Amino acid sequence: MNVRLFLFILTGIAVQPAVGSSPNVLVFLTDDQGWGDLSSSGNVDLQTPHIDSLKRDGTSFDRFYVCPVCSPTRAEFLTGRHHARSGVYSTSAGGERVNLGEVTVADLFRAEGYLTGAFGKWHNGMQYPYHPNGRGFGEFYGFCSGHWGNYYSPLLEWNGRPVKGEGFCVDDFTSKAIAFIEGAVESRKPFFTYIPYNTPHSPMQVPDKFWKRFAERSLKMQNQQNPEREIDTHKRSALAMCENIDWNVGRVLARLESLGVAAETIVVWFHDNGPNGVRWNGGMRGRKGSTDEGGVRSPLYIRWSGHLRPGEVVPQIASVRDLLPTLCDLAGIPVEEGKELDGVSLKQLLLGEKSEERPWPSRILINHWKERISVRSQRFRLDDKRRLYDMVADPAQTQNVASRHPEVVATLSRAARTHRETHMPTYYDDKRPFVIAHPEAGYSQLPARDATAHGAIKRSNRFPNCSYFKNWTRIEDWLSFDVEVAASGTYEVALYYAARDAGAKFELSFNGAKLPFELKEAHDAPELGAARDRHPRMESYVKDFKAVTIGKITLEKGKGELILRATEIPGAEAMEFRLLTLKRM
Repeated sequence: MNVRLFLFILTGIAVQPAVGSSPNVLVFLTDDQGWGDLSSSGNVDLQTPHIDSLKRDGTSFDRFYVCPVCSPTRAEFLTGRHHARSGVYSTSAGGERVNLGEVTVADLFRAEGYLTGAFGKWHNGMQYPYHPNGRGFGEFYGFCSGHWGNYYSPLLEWNGRPVKGEGFCVDDFTSKAIAFIEGAVESRKPFFTYIPYNTPHSPMQVPDKFWKRFAERSLKMQNQQNPEREIDTHKRSALAMCENIDWNVGRVLARLESLGVAAETIVVWFHDNGPNGVRWNGGMRGRKGSTDEGGVRSPLYIRWSGHLRPGEVVPQIASVRDLLPTLCDLAGIPVEEGKELDGVSLKQLLLGEKSEERPWPSRILINHWKERISVRSQRFRLDDKRRLYDMVADPAQTQNVASRHPEVVATLSRAARTHRETHMPTYYDDKRPFVIAHPEAGYSQLPARDATAHGAIKRSNRFPNCSYFKNWTRIEDWLSFDVEVAASGTYEVALYYAARDAGAKFELSFNGAKLPFELKEAHDAPELGAARDRHPRMESYVKDFKAVTIGKITLEKGKGELILRATEIPGAEAMEFRLLTLKRM
């Protein structure tokens, strides 16, 4: 089947080449920034002029919806499909991975000759081929986990290889993205650049020059439903982080102008979920984690100078799942056959192509996380407790109008039931091992996040992302990874650790292969982060873990447990474990 005909069948929208050839694409995504965390949304407590310019000079969507938390939104952007269809059911421990059968927006653009790069927080799989380098991005700099424990010169990676970051991470991601864009322009190739920032997600760290703007400032905006639950330092930190984001967005936009490619670049701005704290959010109910309006409504700004109408506001509801077909449609890129998209192209709305012959269809959008499903039509939202709200008359969701509109309740309930019956039976049924030693990857990483502790070994925090293991005091205790070795071969293994004492001996083993080693140097590293936190964190602190090559091991292709045991513990503790890396020899 012709791919253009395929997309027409899926969306009801004919695919025509965009005006101009091969426009560049630049996508900004922020982490835990609420709809209300912009001056363009009406928040007078902060200034975000560069982000605001995207709304002023482009087209904005008034009712744009994402998922309640990080990984699902990213998966839906990448695939154009509900996260429940792509294997994502969690934000950690492997449940954040997008199934290998999915085709990503980066795959599609790369196939058309685009240079593709991602810079920041990935959060959809670490080990290749789940890694961004295996999902269509030729260049990746950042981290693949969820929240990160330190934002100043942290341990990051560059195309799978661990590296040390340079300064505040958002500034660093921006610099690397700019360098990538410069290289693409110099090579005269179109680029698809994805910048998924990791802020204002906690830990609440931000450079002094931004914090000083908020440390003593009188703030006017308050949460309208639960003002007593606002935490002052958390709110000030989040707003300061948002202004840092805006400054970095300004850096990128200015470089597009100086390179002479601003007019031929589609710029997209959106957030991954509602705010990560109780603060002003336009009076909407809900925050991060909630399927209420405030947990899933995000700004969507799209700027393409000369093609989209400046200052236009689109009232029709739209979804993050719409971005893949929309960007492909605007760029004239065919969509892969074989996968049913849940998103539709918004090109018709963006270009003002509505007509009596081609009216925009009414839509029903699903917002889903864990067991909670809410359903949004243009006017109504049915929440996970079957309460119905008129979002036009009552955007704060204060009055249940289900009894007045039984036919609407029936229609939206049917959509929720269909989603549950279709996608929920296997939602948590994950038997995927962690893939290592893939022939197309130079490095494999196995972080503490993905390990299982046996015995008395403890995580540094209940949230697995960016955690490490401690309390390893007995040889009866061990760590294991459920892995699949993708290709037989010999690998050089490095360990990232901390230890108060030297001399502990270990064995790394997999299906009969064994690598004994000894930690010959103590590395008693303190926890980092508290001195830079503007607000106390919930997540794990990190350490400056020492990297040491422990030897080589020959692994045979197959599935099994990769096991790390201590065989001798001469001191009080064997070690504190952060990460294993395998480098193909």
